Amino acid sequence: MRIKLIVLAVGAFCSAGINAAQNSSDLEEKLAQLEARLEKAESRAEKAEAQIEQLEKNQTVAAKNQPTVAVQSAEPVSAAALPKLTLSGYGDIKFYGDVEFNMDAASRSGALTSIKTSANKDWASGNNERWDINGRLLLGFDGYRRMEDGNFAGFSVQPLADLTGKMNLDDAVFFFGNENNWKIKVGRFEAYDMFPLNQDTFIEYSGNTANDLYSDGYGYIYMMKEGRGRSDSGGNFLMSKTLDNWYFEVNTLLENGSTLFVDKQYHGIDLDNDKNVAYVRPVISWQSGRFSTAVAMESNLVNNAYGYRDASGQWVDQSDRTGYGLTMTWNGQKTDPEEGVVVNLNTAYMDATDETDFTAGTNALWHNFELGYIYAHNQVDKFNSANVFDNCDNDCWITDPGDYDIHTIHASYLIPNVMKMKNFNIYLGAYASWVQAHPNDGDGNNDDRYGGRVRFKYYF
Repeated sequence: MRIKLIVLAVGAFCSAGINAAQNSSDLEEKLAQLEARLEKAESRAEKAEAQIEQLEKNQTVAAKNQPTVAVQSAEPVSAAALPKLTLSGYGDIKFYGDVEFNMDAASRSGALTSIKTSANKDWASGNNERWDINGRLLLGFDGYRRMEDGNFAGFSVQPLADLTGKMNLDDAVFFFGNENNWKIKVGRFEAYDMFPLNQDTFIEYSGNTANDLYSDGYGYIYMMKEGRGRSDSGGNFLMSKTLDNWYFEVNTLLENGSTLFVDKQYHGIDLDNDKNVAYVRPVISWQSGRFSTAVAMESNLVNNAYGYRDASGQWVDQSDRTGYGLTMTWNGQKTDPEEGVVVNLNTAYMDATDETDFTAGTNALWHNFELGYIYAHNQVDKFNSANVFDNCDNDCWITDPGDYDIHTIHASYLIPNVMKMKNFNIYLGAYASWVQAHPNDGDGNNDDRYGGRVRFKYYF
C-alpha cells in the first residue's frame, strides 16, 4: 500500500512539472510576440513622425513662397492697434486685375464698318488720320463658395478706369449652381462667344458688346453679339447645363433695344423706343478632345419695341431681328502647347427688318502669330438717304438700297514674358479693310482703311 502511494505521488509530481514547463514555454512565446508587436508599433510611430516633420517643412516653405500682405500704418501705433483686413468667412475672395494700354496709328478715323478700332469709348469717327493712345485698367473682385455636395454660389465685379478719366464697368454678375452640372447667372456679363477671333488685337468691339454695334451708313459685320449681353441699358439672365461632352445655354437679355444703333438711327430713320426688347439666345455646344463646335440663334421676342411713324402717322416696327450662328474650333494647343495650332471657322446670319447680313470668318494661331480674314455681305432693302448725310458728313458708304461687301484682314503677334515677367506681354496688331458697294463699287479712293497697334498687357 505504501508503495502504491509513493508511486502515485511521484507520478503527480512529474505531471505537475511537465505542465509547469509547458505553461512557461507558452508564456515566453506570448511575450516574444508582444515584443514584436511593440517594435512594429514603434517603427510605425517613427515613420509617422518623420512624415509629419516633412509635411511641416513643406508647409513652411510654401508659406514663405506665398505673397504676403504688408500692413503699414501712417501713424506710429502699437502692434495691437495695426490696421486689419477682416473677411466674412463665407467662402473664398479673389482680387486681381490687368492693365491694357494701346498705341494706335490708322490711315483714317472715318469708319468703313461698325467695328470699333479704339478702346476709347468717346472716340468718334472722322476724316483725319488717327494717332492715339488709349486703354483701361481693370480691377476684379470675385467671391466663391463651394459645398461638399458640389453646390456653389459666387459673384464677380470688374470696374474699369480708362484714359479719358471715366469709370466704366465690365462684369457685375451673381451666379449659383452645381459644379459640372447646372448653373444660373444674372447681371451684366457676356454669354457664349459665337464668333471667336483668336488672339485678336485690333479688330474688336470695344466696351459694351450689345450696344452701339450698328453705325448707320457704314457696313455691319454681324457676329452673333446682339443678344450676348454686357449692355449699358439692361441685364442678362442665363441658364446652362453640362452633360458629358454637351453644353447647353439659354441667355435672355432685357434692354432698350434702340441702343443697338449708334445715335438710335437705322436706315436713315430716327428710332423711337416704345418698350424694351427681350433677346433670347440658345446655344448648343459639343466638345471632344481638341475639336469643339457650337450652333446658336438669337431673336427679339417683343414686337413693336422700337420704330418710327411714317408720313401718315402710322407706326412702322423696326425691331424684328433674328440671327443664327455656327462656329468650329480646332485647338491643337491642348495636347501640344508649343507646336499646336488653333483654328476657328465662324459664320453668322442676321434676318432683320429691311436688311439681311451674312458674315464668315476664319483665323489661325501658331507660335504666337495670328492671322485672320472676315467677309461680310449686307443687303439693304430700304434706306432714307436724305437724313443720313446730315449725320456722317458725306463719309457714309451705305446710302442707298443695295448689296455691300466688306473684306477685313487682321493679324497679331504676341511677345510674351517681357523682361522675364510672366505677367507682362506686348501685342503687335494690324488690320486692313475695304468695301465693295454694288452697283456703284465705291469711288476707288475712299474705300479702304488700315492701321497698326502696340498693346501693353500687364496682369496682377
